[in-house]
Amino acid sequence: MRTLHVLRHAKSSWDDPALDDQDRPLAPRGRRAARALAEHLGRARLAVDLVLVSPARRTRETWDAVSAGVDAGVIRIEPSIYDADDDELLRIVQNTDDDVRSLVVVGHNPTCHDLTTSLAGDGDQAALALLEENFPTGAFATLHFDGTWSDVHHGTGRLVAFVRPRDLD
Repeated sequence: MRTLHVLRHAKSSWDDPALDDQDRPLAPRGRRAARALAEHLGRARLAVDLVLVSPARRTRETWDAVSAGVDAGVIRIEPSIYDADDDELLRIVQNTDDDVRSLVVVGHNPTCHDLTTSLAGDGDQAALALLEENFPTGAFATLHFDGTWSDVHHGTGRLVAFVRPRDLD
């Protein structure tokens, strides 16, 4: 079994409109949400083999905060995540080394939402209903798959958890 975790960056700041999109930091609300998720994942004792992070400042800052609650192996900045669509992100997942059993992708919308909804063929019905609504900033989805990473395709995943920042208040 393979486990894919999809994390959308937490709420970013728009205080400086002159900043390039990739350079926007987290807003105070985003930092609080990321810390709350770190605490939640720490209680769950989450351990992952590989973390792929978009190079955008807000995704890196989100992972930096969330990582306090995660036992993570290799962490890698993956430039192609920044502007990937869901098919491109799916190819990144499918090309993951089979030694990796658990993968975290830290990215952006609409890609996080599109990928996760397309992969979730079944699973926790309440979580699926929430996921269908939206994938808010700071949300964290967990899907299980049988087989290898190359076997991951649309509809083959089981959504086992979907956590939004407001669920952690």
